[in-house]
Amino acid sequence: MPLSLHAAYIPSALQMLGTAHHLIDKAEGWATDSDATEADMIGAQLIEDMLPFTYQVKCVAEHTQGSIEGVRAGLYSPNLNPPPSDFATLRATIDTAIAFVNSVDEEEMESFIGQPMRFEFKERGMDFTADQFLLSFSQPNFYFHSATAYDILRMKGVSVGKMDFMGRVRIKSA
Repeated sequence: MPLSLHAAYIPSALQMLGTAHHLIDKAEGWATDSDATEADMIGAQLIEDMLPFTYQVKCVAEHTQGSIEGVRAGLYSPNLNPPPSDFATLRATIDTAIAFVNSVDEEEMESFIGQPMRFEFKERGMDFTADQFLLSFSQPNFYFHSATAYDILRMKGVSVGKMDFMGRVRIKSA
């Protein structure tokens, strides 16, 4: 049986949303247990020209929930509103995305296959089919932003390892 679009996208999106949620918890715990402030952790960047932890986490929600909303509309433009400025609001953003992604059923996901989809950002635009957009644009983006949020925490000295990034893996059940 071929892999469905739902099976190729939704479980991975939920896995990285779970990772993002866990990384928020780790960042908050680190700030509480160290000399770091919430603002230090929220605003931490790998390098000056990269966006901060809060933006990276926001983008995990943006490239999961936001992408599916974009597919439904046939147009996706990134949400350029400022990211949350505290852990509670950042966590709520991820919780909302988790609930949203959990609500998308297989029948709807399969109905997206082949539908026209456009990405627009400022003066740039790219045309996709919805499945191409989700699998070749959104999915790499939510992995990238999850990994970057993880990397920021590592750079700050937070005790996170590979399993903190991998999150809940899907293993064979008995």
